Amino acid sequence: MANNTYFDNKTILVTGGTGSMGKTFVRRVLSGEMGTPKKIIVMSRDEGKQHNMRLSYLNKQSSTEETIYNNFKNLLEFRIGDVRDLSDVISAAKTADIIINAAALKQVPSCEYFPEQALMTNCLGAYNIVRAIREHDLPVHTVIGVSTDKACKPINAMGMTKALQERIFISANILKPSTRYLCVRYGNVLASRGSVIPLFHDQIKNGAAITITDVGMTRFLLSLNHAVDTVFKALLDGKAGEIIVPRAPAALMTDVAKVLIGDRKIETKITGIRPGEKLHEIMVSDEEAPYVEARGDYFAIRPMLPELNSKGANPESPLKKEFSSGDTLLDTAGTKALLAKHKLLIDDQPGFSDDEMLR
Repeated sequence: MANNTYFDNKTILVTGGTGSMGKTFVRRVLSGEMGTPKKIIVMSRDEGKQHNMRLSYLNKQSSTEETIYNNFKNLLEFRIGDVRDLSDVISAAKTADIIINAAALKQVPSCEYFPEQALMTNCLGAYNIVRAIREHDLPVHTVIGVSTDKACKPINAMGMTKALQERIFISANILKPSTRYLCVRYGNVLASRGSVIPLFHDQIKNGAAITITDVGMTRFLLSLNHAVDTVFKALLDGKAGEIIVPRAPAALMTDVAKVLIGDRKIETKITGIRPGEKLHEIMVSDEEAPYVEARGDYFAIRPMLPELNSKGANPESPLKKEFSSGDTLLDTAGTKALLAKHKLLIDDQPGFSDDEMLR
């Protein structure tokens, strides 16, 4: 999959770039593994996270005037802005070759209580990117929308708005064919902000019972680097209107808890499924399965719009049914090996997280 010149002399805009995935993506781009970009623009509305990320990039422990006022001279540029605001998007995107839309409201309970806020960030934000490019004829080559397994047959507001984000980006290919729009869709990201692993860690370290919503609950599990690999795969191999899905492993949440607890005398408490929560997550639905192509360790879901997919369904699709986290589960040993690989066992240092330095 590697292409060590892909980012050469390109300007990359990452909306929501101070989040877990955005920071990991930026770190990987700065490593040079895909080439040397001309500029990386991080746009978000959190000045505190931007400040910490800037200091990390400059290997500094405290702020100086040089740190602040040389912002636009640096390879890594920070912009305060919100995808909800069209003018912010236009300003940030006007020189971009590639846009990664990682800006999102992603917490299921928060989106259930404030669905209108999820709509504005997850849907209006995507539409503002499309409008900025189309109405101002911006020379953007590729836009990647970061989606979630919860967008597949959604039952909660977060998933519903992410599903609409997918459709907004996919359909944008028709009216602006010079820009390639596509999406990535993946499941629970290990150690990302707000995910279950940090919650379990905190509960164990405080001697509290681990809370599990249902004994049969399963989730896809992948690392932040695997999430970034999926974006790289989409950039290198994806076609307009496709959704790229990693063939990620899945596990029972009870096994994740068991592995993390180890020999400790920690109880588990079943709390019941929360509003808007599924027992199993789905990465590809029954309806999408006929449109799937196998691409190594990934699935590519072809668009259903005939203008973007003249071939229609794929008779050689590797999927005959939905791709669910309940289909093929890691056993307890496999779950432990996965967590150990990413240094997420309770005695290890957690893997790359929201607070890790870019260097």
